[in-house]
Amino acid sequence: MQLPIPDEAKKLWDTWNLRSFILMSLTLQAVLIFFAPLRKRTSNQIVLMMIWSAYLLADWVAAFAVGLISNSQGDSTGEDVTGDLLAFWAPFLLLHLGGPDTITALALEDNELWLRHLLGLIVQVLAALYVLFQTLPNNKFGIPAIFMFIAGTIKYAERTRALYLASLESFRDSMLGEPDPGPNYAKLMAEYYSKKVARLPTRIDLKAEPEKAATMANIEVVTGGLEDADVIRHAYRYFEIFKGLIVDLIFSFNERNESQQFFLKRNAADAFRVVEVELNFIYEVLYTKIVVVHCLVGYILRTICFLSLLVALIFFIFIPKKGLHQIEIGITYTLLLVALALDTIAFFMLLFSDWTVPSLKNSEKKFPKATKLLKFLILKKPRWLDQFPHPYPKHVRMVAVLFRRWSESMSQYNLISYCLNERSTKLDAVFDYVGLKDILDQMKHMSKSPFTKELRDFIFNELHRKSTIADDDAELSREICSAKGDWILRDIGYPSLLPWVEGVEYDESLILWHIATELCYSTDEHHDKPNDGRKFSKIFSDYMLYLLIMQPTMMSAVAGIGQIRFRDTCAEAQKFFRRREKMKDKDLKQTCEKILEVCTDVRPSHIKGDRSKSVFFDACILAKELKQMKGRQWEIMSLVWLEMLCYAATHCRANAHAQQLCKGGELISLVWLLMAHFGLGDQFRIKEGHLRAKLIVGK
Repeated sequence: MQLPIPDEAKKLWDTWNLRSFILMSLTLQAVLIFFAPLRKRTSNQIVLMMIWSAYLLADWVAAFAVGLISNSQGDSTGEDVTGDLLAFWAPFLLLHLGGPDTITALALEDNELWLRHLLGLIVQVLAALYVLFQTLPNNKFGIPAIFMFIAGTIKYAERTRALYLASLESFRDSMLGEPDPGPNYAKLMAEYYSKKVARLPTRIDLKAEPEKAATMANIEVVTGGLEDADVIRHAYRYFEIFKGLIVDLIFSFNERNESQQFFLKRNAADAFRVVEVELNFIYEVLYTKIVVVHCLVGYILRTICFLSLLVALIFFIFIPKKGLHQIEIGITYTLLLVALALDTIAFFMLLFSDWTVPSLKNSEKKFPKATKLLKFLILKKPRWLDQFPHPYPKHVRMVAVLFRRWSESMSQYNLISYCLNERSTKLDAVFDYVGLKDILDQMKHMSKSPFTKELRDFIFNELHRKSTIADDDAELSREICSAKGDWILRDIGYPSLLPWVEGVEYDESLILWHIATELCYSTDEHHDKPNDGRKFSKIFSDYMLYLLIMQPTMMSAVAGIGQIRFRDTCAEAQKFFRRREKMKDKDLKQTCEKILEVCTDVRPSHIKGDRSKSVFFDACILAKELKQMKGRQWEIMSLVWLEMLCYAATHCRANAHAQQLCKGGELISLVWLLMAHFGLGDQFRIKEGHLRAKLIVGK
């Protein structure tokens, strides 16, 4: 049975299908080159969804258009595009399949599929060659088509190569040096044994190798503030050393000491700027073509690619176009000119990227005038936002998003507010059925808190203090990193609170302190101040719950049964709220006061057992205990929360940190890297180099 499709519609489709898909493919390339960098700057779901859609459509549309061209070869008559022009258009789609420099992988897992892209490269190149050879030698556009084919193959090969280099196995292998068998033990012992048999007085003299890195530690350690170029230069140096964190490599104590000395002499602003740029280097290595392009071979290939496009345009201009429709000519000029424009834009993006700074600094003596290019870095300095009060004015936020290196915000998720406002609707049921309930919850119940300079200074100062205390004591450093609130409670002298962190699992402790913080915060009459522990506690509390519930991948190593405990706690909270008619107005302060009025002389577990994992009223007991500590209440809570954040940061899987870089980044990733630079972690295990053994014969 034939579908009742009007002949006019079929004719319109036959005429415009290929033209439409080629123009759509070109449009998607333009969208990706301009908007893909926003992935590291914002966690806005709408922006990320737009980039996700463009990325997936770009490959599908280009591959589909290649198929249309292959299918249409030799069938072009009347209103259709001529066969010669089809052969010229096919390499453009190879160019599009190569994608822009700003995005190669949508997620970290895409890099592991580099073999699939290699197969796609082979298939699509063969398809383009098939289309081209079908029209030779009589194709008047043959020469420009060959140049376009060269450019398209280079771009597609660049993308495949970038995916391969960013795959975790290849990334790890690139950082491994030559195998180190150590000194020749067998040879030395054979000589030692032969001397002993000859009854010669023999001994082995051991001498440690000179610590080369110890002298390096004093080279770059300077006091005072850092210029913009110096920030990037230091960030690149530490990126080269510490990028192995992503694949769980270990480091020497010499590397730890060098990094620690540098960061101990920095202020909070400069330390965070270095870490931000360092994470930006990691992002670009894993998700863009920067490693492939930013090298001598890359520059040569990119030059060949650009010249090929230019030559193809020149040839097309002078080739007679008799028999072609004006629409076809216009589309071809659009393809050529936009391809050249996008290549030019990519060149300037590369020129003004962070990767250019270390290169210019290294060649400063040879090309002193080249360093004038570094003036563009003023645009990338987000610290000028400090002059504005929070929240930032709208025009400031719009400008900042174009130049910042991560979202500079912390998502907030509050359990009590969620339980008060959660109402099951048909829309909830539909989203839950299709597995999108978390997205709906984020839209309904999540908010954003800016990462302020006061919060930045608070985090830096505490990590600085702990790094100074730990110094060269590796065991103390590990103890600090493994603490989830207990170390700080002992340090400031509040052992009575230890059972709330030591005697419970991490996820239970997090939810307990989260609810207790909200109960104390909402019933406290004091107003927040810029450096107030009360404000910090509230921000940390809501941020950590967001990570536990909305970012389970990041917290998987420490989450335990956090999801179950959260659900049970919410169920008990909602049950309590339903029984209080006066809470229908959803007033948070009144709700918290009612919760604190509940008699808690007997622990909930003694009454209801442990089948339910709810900690709702256990948190009420903790809140009452905290409210009795007037004077230092908020100082204690803010320090405990920071230690909980540090515990999660160091126990989060490294690839989870890397995965989050393409979704606006997270504060926990900055804290993780900053702790590594302060020497707080268990990744430093190589204590010393080889010993130099010398065989001494005689007295």
